[in-house]
Amino acid sequence: MTGQSEAQPSKSELLQQLKIDKQAPAPAGFSGKQLIATGVVCALLAGGLTYLLAPTSPSAVNPKSTSAISLAQASGNTVKDSAVNTGKSGSEKSGSSSKSIYADKTEVLNASGYVTPRLIATVSAETMGLIKSVQVEEGMKVEKGQVLATLDDAVAQVNLKLAQAQLNAQLARLESMQTDLDESNRVLKRVKQMALSGFSSDAEITRAQTNVDKLSSGLTSAIADVEVARMQYAAQKERVDDHIIRAPFSGVVTVKNAQPGEIVSPSAAGGYTRTGICTIVDMDSLEIEVDVNEAFIRKVVADQPVIANLDAYPNWDIPARVIAIIPAADRAKATVRVRIRIDEKDERILPDMGVKVTLFEKD
Repeated sequence: MTGQSEAQPSKSELLQQLKIDKQAPAPAGFSGKQLIATGVVCALLAGGLTYLLAPTSPSAVNPKSTSAISLAQASGNTVKDSAVNTGKSGSEKSGSSSKSIYADKTEVLNASGYVTPRLIATVSAETMGLIKSVQVEEGMKVEKGQVLATLDDAVAQVNLKLAQAQLNAQLARLESMQTDLDESNRVLKRVKQMALSGFSSDAEITRAQTNVDKLSSGLTSAIADVEVARMQYAAQKERVDDHIIRAPFSGVVTVKNAQPGEIVSPSAAGGYTRTGICTIVDMDSLEIEVDVNEAFIRKVVADQPVIANLDAYPNWDIPARVIAIIPAADRAKATVRVRIRIDEKDERILPDMGVKVTLFEKD
């Protein structure tokens, strides 16, 4: 009993063994170089496994490529030929179909310019006046003679009525003088008959004849006055018509320059006075004008075939023809202007659009 109690440790010794010694050395771990080496080895192992497990057949890598290769081999072409053909069709699509239109012709020149109308007008009034109404808007189609705007014509209407009254007065005067002349002729005839019977003297005949001559001269003057009054009436009626602005030709309104309540004048008067009601363009007169370098103008001839591509629609080929070469060069730009007719009319073609043209060899 005594020996066993000596062999067992006491409680104080057991508690001492459970305590943590903070000054004890830390256990040795991996160094930085060892960690880097371990990471490199793991990366190499992962890459090797990926290479070994990846599919090696072309169809597994890219089924589309394999199908393209098989189709090319079946048609007797190589993959290289197939790529060339694909690139060629892409250029035709992105460029133009001009080769299909003029497949047998050779391109001789490229140029750029703008779509311009040959028939364009800023419509104004022939007289100065206050705008009463404007009956058009931008984009509206108008016909020749259609009313575009009206001016205040109150004063013109008064003058027209005055001219009408003056004409009526001259017509009444003419009618009165014609009646007097007819009566004088009857008196002269009666006096002459009485002179044959001895009941009238030569003095009475002379007096009657003088009266007839006087009335004849007055009648001639009255006829002239009537003609003057008629012309004045016609002129005043024309002035009234000038207060109605009409379209000089059929076309489309591109610009609206005036509003009701503004003053319009045939010429610039300054201030808020307008010189035009609207601008009309005849869309059927659209053509292309390009500037060609004078060094290449020898390649351009009249009626030469052209393909035009608008900047807004670069893939749309518009057939055209050279109209004429303007016989004057621009000294500053060293270019010559060329007019080109558009053979295909379309509502998408608008004035002042940018355009690129390709001129082909003429037949």
